[in-house]
Amino acid sequence: MLPANLPFRIGTTSYIIPADILPNARYLAGKVQDIQLVLFEIDDSQNNLPDAAQVGELNDLAAEHGLSYTVHLPLDLRLGVAGSENHISLQKAQRVIEATRALNPLAYIVHLEGREERLSVDLDVLSHWQQQAVTSLQKAAKWTGNIKLLAVENLESYPIDFNDSVITLAGSARCIDIGHLWLDNNDPVNFFPGRIEQTTVIHLHGIKVRDHQSLVHMSEKSIDDFFQILLKSGYTGVITLEVFSENDFNTSIQAMADSLRRIGGI
Repeated sequence: MLPANLPFRIGTTSYIIPADILPNARYLAGKVQDIQLVLFEIDDSQNNLPDAAQVGELNDLAAEHGLSYTVHLPLDLRLGVAGSENHISLQKAQRVIEATRALNPLAYIVHLEGREERLSVDLDVLSHWQQQAVTSLQKAAKWTGNIKLLAVENLESYPIDFNDSVITLAGSARCIDIGHLWLDNNDPVNFFPGRIEQTTVIHLHGIKVRDHQSLVHMSEKSIDDFFQILLKSGYTGVITLEVFSENDFNTSIQAMADSLRRIGGI
């Protein structure tokens, strides 16, 4: 297993065992240092937003086991028609943030909507998207209390620098998703310079046909190269194993431990 003296916090998702958030948190307490709460809200009757009692128990687990939490917002943030701030993604983000604020999350993970604009070469189209994305982040920052709590994630099939200007203009944090980089055949070693300093959360997962699989599906070199540059960078944030089963979690932890041993990181 992993040593306790790593400079970064190791976490995973709230869907490792087939159960709700609290049973997962109880299961993971003592195994990880951070839990990414994966929340959904279809309507008032279909959601997994924690109520006050559940938040209280999550805080008790955090105090007892040295846990922290990160929260993944349910929808890609965007403004509505004509720049309206009443878009459903912002409404849901507000409800999630308000439901979890008492957990003092280290970060809220954000996807930015840009499917139509991502391949555009029209500078006016890109500038308009950037302005709207910055405004969306600023709106959400009113609910978190600090824009640095919003960590914008790089997505698969997007230009590698797509979010760079928005993160810089808004002053938000960054979430580097290593699995998405691998999926697009991008080397994290080349992605880190100029970006790792903005980063508070890293998502790590393997690729086998699709992403969010165990790290055992990645080559030893890919994993070793990642940890070598990570340790060299002085990163002290969260690494979230973004997988969704016990087997993928356990085998990924072992793959991480094996890699750190190979490179002399532990």
